Amino acid sequence: MMRNSDVSLLKLCLISLKTTSGINQCRYSTSSSSDRSKLYRADGLTFKDFVSGSGLQINSSDLINQQNQNQASNRLPDFLKTEIPTSKSYNSIKRDLRGLGLHTVCEEARCPNIGQCWGGEKGEATATIMLMGDTCTRACRFCAIKTSNRPPPLDPNEPENTAEAIRKWGVGYIVMTSVDRDDLFDGGASHIAETIRRVKLKAPHILIEALTPDFAGPNQRSSASIVSNSGLDVFAHNLETVERLTPTVRDRRAKFRQSLDTLRWAKESGPDGLITKTSLMLGVGEEDHEVMHTLKELRKNSVDVVTFGQYMRPTKRHMKVDSYIEPKKFEYWKNIAEGMGFIYVASGPLVRSSFKANELLKSSLADVFMKKKKKTFCVYQLI
Repeated sequence: MMRNSDVSLLKLCLISLKTTSGINQCRYSTSSSSDRSKLYRADGLTFKDFVSGSGLQINSSDLINQQNQNQASNRLPDFLKTEIPTSKSYNSIKRDLRGLGLHTVCEEARCPNIGQCWGGEKGEATATIMLMGDTCTRACRFCAIKTSNRPPPLDPNEPENTAEAIRKWGVGYIVMTSVDRDDLFDGGASHIAETIRRVKLKAPHILIEALTPDFAGPNQRSSASIVSNSGLDVFAHNLETVERLTPTVRDRRAKFRQSLDTLRWAKESGPDGLITKTSLMLGVGEEDHEVMHTLKELRKNSVDVVTFGQYMRPTKRHMKVDSYIEPKKFEYWKNIAEGMGFIYVASGPLVRSSFKANELLKSSLADVFMKKKKKTFCVYQLI
């Protein structure tokens, strides 16, 4: 018969096996012997320790300490915690969105910065409208947005409704992003461009950043050109991660070089002075030399702006965080990118692609934007 102390020890062993390190050993069972060795060393025990009969003495206090360490490693660091939004500006924007049936990536992707971006003073707040519905044709492992191979048809009233909402908000800078729409022949480029033109007609003083899909397919180049020539001020498309991790972090249809092509074609076909921008998530398993390589590739393709932010797991269904990056490391990458010639860099644990995008107005790009604001924007024929 087992003694009570034996039962307690068995329970502790089972708890230990259920911890993150135990799960990771199962998940990576097909990796190389060196990789497995690293994973085993994470908790100090290997499978052989349990089956070899070598008489290994397991101290129950060590197991409890290991459990506490694993729980602590899964806690969100204090520098990633934000306050619940309550400002008048936040509530006003949210109310208008509901009334016009519009969507934002701020809400759909559960962005932690929504209170800061929507809560700015008049002319300083930044909102990120998500065009073409709330359902994406892709399923990136980091993203919380709904997915379907057959999303609903486009809303023909969305461009006008979006323009009217933005006119009322009094914001100085607007970011328009969208879901991927691989079901459309141009990836939705015409719809995005039409929305931009409508906003410029109703509120020509507002600066517009379009965060676009990669428009993969036979019309990729022309789709990028349609958006880059629609009257926007910043053309953005996110690489998200380094080349090696792209197939596992992003949807299988997304390609690292494909995304670089989109950024390059937008720059080449767009008007003089068009700013191009991208964003990278850190904490998904990237190595420093890979981040450096990515920055070099971006500069080769004349990308002007880059942002760095911490990957944060939206739900338990999404990929796990590989590591939480310390603020000083974000500062390191900011300095590196600026030294490579990027004209604006935002880098920090809570930075997202569109987080406080209006800070561009206070950067070295301010003169470029001010000159553009003085110009008379063309009224394009509606598509």
